[in-house]
Amino acid sequence: MISIKKYAAIDVGSNAMRLLITNIVEQEDKETQFNKSSLIRVPIRLGQDAFTVGEITQENIDRMVDAMKAFKLLMKVYKVEKYKACATSAMREAYNGKEVVKIIKQKSDIDVDIIDGKVEAAIIASSDLHSFLRTDKTFLYVDVGGGSTEFSLFSNQKMIASKSFKNGTVRLLNNMVNEVVWQEIEKWIKTNCESFDTITLIGSGGNINKIHKLSEKHQDKPLSYVYLSSQYQYFNSLTYEQRIAELGLNTDRADVIVPALRIYLNAMKWSGARQIYVPKIGLSDGIVKALYYGKI
Repeated sequence: MISIKKYAAIDVGSNAMRLLITNIVEQEDKETQFNKSSLIRVPIRLGQDAFTVGEITQENIDRMVDAMKAFKLLMKVYKVEKYKACATSAMREAYNGKEVVKIIKQKSDIDVDIIDGKVEAAIIASSDLHSFLRTDKTFLYVDVGGGSTEFSLFSNQKMIASKSFKNGTVRLLNNMVNEVVWQEIEKWIKTNCESFDTITLIGSGGNINKIHKLSEKHQDKPLSYVYLSSQYQYFNSLTYEQRIAELGLNTDRADVIVPALRIYLNAMKWSGARQIYVPKIGLSDGIVKALYYGKI
């Protein structure tokens, strides 16, 4: 006898908004399964507003409301039982972020929680990592977003440390990450990783997912530091237009993929990791699991 529930997560990110609909399969005496049913991504780059002028523009507020109305209808069609909407870096930093939340609630009847970096890192860490963490290995989990990057260190199936830094792809595109931030990240990684002999990275985010897809490797096969470095050089050698025309990248992916690779490469270099696994998990997955287990 199985029971299937439908839960959803809305991730209001700095580079895009996402709706993830998940089938939760419960069976007696078996581990609960979380199977992705649908993922809808809307490229509204809120970080461009929040990090440059400090507010979400009226145009993007209108687009967010339209997206939320669409998400609400889709959840109705899919017969979603429970959902949770979380906003991250861009909404945290926009001075009108709380006002935008009120407008969204009024016009779409969706409550949005603006979560801080620590909570974001904790939710992401609760996502479906068990297949990797059921070992005695040490993993540095790196989730690169538009406005921030979350780092979580796991060893012997336990989280050792976790921290969020204001370093993301949209910030880097706008030259808003100074050398001090990079130095802080380097210090944090080296300090927390120095007592472990071997570190393996787990990469999360749309950009590393795309890199892994382009590599044509099987989902459970890692990418090497050498491969990632060669891809960084290759993408960097192409113009924005060439990345779209020749590689088929989306217009809102073609510019952020280079700074994203820079973050992953630095994380690998400073931790000494030679490989990065890309399990295609992120904040949305973590929200669904946290909602199911009553953690949010």
